[in-house]
Amino acid sequence: MVRFSPARLLFLFFVITTVGCAAANPGEQAVAGATPPAVGPYGDFVRHIHAFDIMDETGTPYDFPFLGGLNVPRPQLVDIDADGDLDLFIQESTGRIKFFERTGDPTVPHFEWRSDQFEGLNVGDWYRFVDMDQDGDYDLIGEERFSHIRYYRNDGTPSKASFTLAVDSLRDIEGTPIFSDRQNIPQVTDIDGDGLLDLFIGRLIGTVTRYEEVDRDANDIPRFRLVTDRFEDIEIVAQLGGSLHGANTMAFVDIDLDGDQDFFWGDFFEPGLLFIENTGSSTSPSLAGEPVAFPESDPLQSSGYSAPAFGDVDADGDVDLLVGVLGGAFNPNRTTRDNLFFYERRSDREFTLRTEQFVTTLDVGSESIPAFADLDGDGDQDLVVVNKIDPADMETSIVYRFENVGTAERPRFRLAGTLDLPPAYHYAPAFADIDADGDLDMMLGTWRDKIILYRNDGSPTNARFVLADTMLVQLTRGSNSTPALVDIDADGDLDMFVGEGSGTLNFYRNTGTAQVAEFVLETDRFDGIDVGRRSYPTFVDLDDDGDMDMLVGTEDTGLLLYHNDGSPSEAVFVADSSFFLEVPGLSTAAFVDIDNDGDLDLFVGGVGGGLIYFERR
Repeated sequence: MVRFSPARLLFLFFVITTVGCAAANPGEQAVAGATPPAVGPYGDFVRHIHAFDIMDETGTPYDFPFLGGLNVPRPQLVDIDADGDLDLFIQESTGRIKFFERTGDPTVPHFEWRSDQFEGLNVGDWYRFVDMDQDGDYDLIGEERFSHIRYYRNDGTPSKASFTLAVDSLRDIEGTPIFSDRQNIPQVTDIDGDGLLDLFIGRLIGTVTRYEEVDRDANDIPRFRLVTDRFEDIEIVAQLGGSLHGANTMAFVDIDLDGDQDFFWGDFFEPGLLFIENTGSSTSPSLAGEPVAFPESDPLQSSGYSAPAFGDVDADGDVDLLVGVLGGAFNPNRTTRDNLFFYERRSDREFTLRTEQFVTTLDVGSESIPAFADLDGDGDQDLVVVNKIDPADMETSIVYRFENVGTAERPRFRLAGTLDLPPAYHYAPAFADIDADGDLDMMLGTWRDKIILYRNDGSPTNARFVLADTMLVQLTRGSNSTPALVDIDADGDLDMFVGEGSGTLNFYRNTGTAQVAEFVLETDRFDGIDVGRRSYPTFVDLDDDGDMDMLVGTEDTGLLLYHNDGSPSEAVFVADSSFFLEVPGLSTAAFVDIDNDGDLDLFVGGVGGGLIYFERR
């Protein structure tokens, strides 16, 4: 068994940025870095990728602060606009491909975010750009549910793509749809130089199936013949246990510049990337050698299921390597943040790791929760972001504090450390002045069933949180407690709603006072609301009618709005399906007037570990 040592040379070699302003008018198309507004009865919500700076602890701004985080990036480098440089595509979630256009000087790579769903195409669980009709532009294949191969033909030009669904699945010569396990990412190339496409599909048993194009049908769609289910007798045996196989990715590229295509394989049970040299020729491949870890001088060490993409990123005439880590058998929590590795090619067989975060964004790992509070009393809102499990310390989640070093009108956030808390998973903070002493206290939910109270024994200008109650309340059932504080009955004190893993809501009325809270459970199924899984309540007067409406984040169905049709003192919540925004799974929301323009903007955390920002107009 080969063992690896982690490599970590984390300096950014490239400039990857995006424009951060939106269009001037609410209905107007936004420029790069923003999306068109989602128009509705509660105002227009415009998503921005870079509206203002978020910086790390060194003061270096993230390139795409509000990208939403990356957990399982599937990269590909393709010159989609035929301008002579390689653009970047990343699939992070089912069906969607993020598109980053490369602009500027080809020798100084500069990328701009263009879309979270390239051309509106649905690619299923995987994608590949390849010239399927061999007309000189890139077509696209992806997953057709379940486990077949959808083909989008580029009916545009090399410089301006326009995709049309050509067929729901590629087929063999008998017309049978070709099966490709959805966990695997296949590859198309001409392995034997005969001008016909070869289709390679990795199998869960560690072998590779090869199909070869034989002809085209009346619609110019290639048909394939099965050549072998054991291409070159390749059988990948995992290091873990010696016989395991799993989800896989593959790539073909002439890495040794000898005129033939070599083979690369990433496997669920392989903690890196495997390389098999082609010792044959461009017309007669031979891949009979043993797989070796790659890069050979300093092998990739990851959590498994690594997806390679090759291309000349730095425009120096040789092929570099970009690897997305999807997370396999070696604790995928380790790579929920550092998971897009860039290796610069230095010589014929030498590759140097330049960064584990080729795309930089605010990313705390996975399942992020945002909260805002003026923790230093300077009149602007500071940002707190929490993760499920910290990739660097998998014994706990971490509460990160980003200080607003800008102003109330022009925010700029810089990482200012973490809150000193005992180890626990799924911290969920809520800030409020629970004892009416003029400073903000903190309620904390955790993955268990308790709500913890930290009283602020500092001051409004210098928060100092001290444990006051390890079990302020305990849920009657369920876990993943997520508190929200609001005066729902207009009696001058804060009541508490608590979401939980089961998807229901708990309501605790404050029967005490503003100075001495006494939370009493009234119901553990508030209003019969059940959102399915992982409820996360947030309260905001969204329609400006003087009472508090409720949004509930969910695991699978986004943000659900319950409009308050009652009054400030007697809430009556009614589901309102007119509210819809594209948000990630495990969504968590925080409203704040971040630009001091008189309306509340929206920040959403989620499964990717980052934040999505919507400016409200």
